[in-house]
Amino acid sequence: MRVMIAGGHGKIALLLERLLADRGDQAVGLVRNPAHVADVHKAGAEAVVCGLEAASAGDVAVLLAGADAVVFAAGAGPGSGAPRKDTVDRAASVLMADAAERAGVRRFVQISSMGAGAPPRSGSGEVWAAYIAAKTAAEADLRARDLDWTILRPGSLTDAPATGRVQLAAPPVPAGAVPRADVAAVIAALLDEPDTRHQTLELVGGDSPVASAVRATS
Repeated sequence: MRVMIAGGHGKIALLLERLLADRGDQAVGLVRNPAHVADVHKAGAEAVVCGLEAASAGDVAVLLAGADAVVFAAGAGPGSGAPRKDTVDRAASVLMADAAERAGVRRFVQISSMGAGAPPRSGSGEVWAAYIAAKTAAEADLRARDLDWTILRPGSLTDAPATGRVQLAAPPVPAGAVPRADVAAVIAALLDEPDTRHQTLELVGGDSPVASAVRATS
């Protein structure tokens, strides 16, 4: 399987690239900064320099030729302001979905966030509100498309080691934390389960082995 990963230098993306490489799949990380290419290679993936905020859907569709799946793992990241929440967390996802349709790549896994799909918490601040609004809009755009999409909403992300055990279900799932390594493992498993298409799933730490949790949603 050839998997194109938008935001290929993100923490979840690098973990996913290693998982895919270790099982014999071909991961390709799209990165904005040429200085990140070496880290993507170290994770066992190919790297393609492509700034999604400046690229066109046609440009990206050319890069997706021959891919079997797209994972949208891009994000403006901590420290970014409200405008980039829109240009990356929403607009870049829309761009990738447009490109996937043009390239005929049907499988699309989008990393969203718990909290999307509802108004932001009162008093959460302008940037958080913009982030949730961007994720909500990106989800709505993807649901309207004729793609085999799955939307994954992780809870609070940590850098703790993988536990291999999660709680994964349609919303609402009680708020909680989840290691990025477990998020990557769930994404890899979702790519193998086509019956998880057209689902929105929330993810936190739990008691179910990853493979069992994913199978239970299909």
